[in-house]
Amino acid sequence: MHTVTLAAPPALGPLLARGALRSPFRRPSPGAPVPRTRLVLPGVRVDLARLAAYERVCGFPTGESALPLTYPHVLGFPLAMRLMSGRDFPLPLLGLVHTSVEIERSAALPADGEYELSVWVEELAARRGGTEAVVATALRSRGEVVWSSRSGYLARAGGGPERRAPAADGERLPALAEWRLGADVGRRYGAVSGDRNPIHLHPLTARLFGLPRPIAHGMWTLARCLAAHGAPDATVVRARFRAPVPLPGTVVYGADGAGRLELRGADGRLCLEGTVRGS
Repeated sequence: MHTVTLAAPPALGPLLARGALRSPFRRPSPGAPVPRTRLVLPGVRVDLARLAAYERVCGFPTGESALPLTYPHVLGFPLAMRLMSGRDFPLPLLGLVHTSVEIERSAALPADGEYELSVWVEELAARRGGTEAVVATALRSRGEVVWSSRSGYLARAGGGPERRAPAADGERLPALAEWRLGADVGRRYGAVSGDRNPIHLHPLTARLFGLPRPIAHGMWTLARCLAAHGAPDATVVRARFRAPVPLPGTVVYGADGAGRLELRGADGRLCLEGTVRGS
């Protein structure tokens, strides 16, 4: 794998524009070659004002000495966007659906620490309804990996509107809270995360992809659940985004004492399911 070391985080605006322009010419195919570039960004320090804004949007307490478990995903997002908007990335950037994430953290991450980020495309795989790219991110401190993730992004075959198969209802976890989500949740999270995928922002842009309303970011739903649930310093989190969360709307957060959590729509539809385990 070819390693490219960056001097600064890539600017997201041009990457989004480049990815949008290239999207109509790309067709999902699991047989396409996997990009062989690993992007590395050393000397990463957290903007504490931006961090506080993220914490407020996601429901984490502000001013803590450690980063929220999901925040390194935000730090790595510009690097992931550079890879997914690149000439050798075979899937269309527009309309990619975040389907799953696995996160492993070895210890609490000081908010004032210095880190090295690396991001690469791990694999392309055939999935029901399309092709999924698995994007890996690693955060290092003093040469050791202290946080890592694997995210699945699905490009639907034919590029049509998002039509996920209904998730099996399964066992419902005890309901612990009901959250009313405003129409601006996607825009607010996009502002603090940089993820301005049009399916999250406004009814007009969502309709371009066959959605009647914008939907919440999967990583916002996970962050909001983890803000309520908590996690050990050394932990492994696995989550699947099973169905869209339309905005505005109402969702019900549930969890049990065994580390399982979920988010359901007001109609009972399972939107997110996950586990939090100590490592």
